[in-house]
Amino acid sequence: MALAFDLAPATDANFDDLLALRMESLRESLERIGRFDPMRAAERFRSSFRPTETRRILVDAVPAGCVGSLAEPVDAMRIEHFYMAPSFQNLGIGIGSAVLERLFRDLLPSVRLVRVGALRESDANRFYQRHGFLQVAETEWDIECERPANSTLPPADDSYRRGAAVTAPSRRTAR
Repeated sequence: MALAFDLAPATDANFDDLLALRMESLRESLERIGRFDPMRAAERFRSSFRPTETRRILVDAVPAGCVGSLAEPVDAMRIEHFYMAPSFQNLGIGIGSAVLERLFRDLLPSVRLVRVGALRESDANRFYQRHGFLQVAETEWDIECERPANSTLPPADDSYRRGAAVTAPSRRTAR
């Protein structure tokens, strides 16, 4: 059964709704590291929100999240502002994974590397590791990861935690 979701363009008019989504999605992680401040979160999102590079994630026409992607120099793409509403997380139906797979499938042929950053101690870091991203840098608040654009997803088990190669067969072809 295919997962029914759409990626709809974002506009400036979506800013407040997407900011609320960001706050709801990040609150627990930010509180965990003592950094939840609604004003700072709003300022940070406002300074980096680019509606032309952001898409709203709709599941059965219901707003479920957002994701941004932008070209970086030297044949790379950055995923940013990838937030799923908590009510759509960990449902066992793979919405986030399906969105990420669509982003990989839609990459321009010139893209060789995909980058992403996530808040330290956020569950998002495990999500990205499960999808072949490796940590390349760490700051006081964030973890930066990347993966080759043409690699396939690692196996469904947790072997990535033991340092398994990120080019294992994808779940679609491994069965």
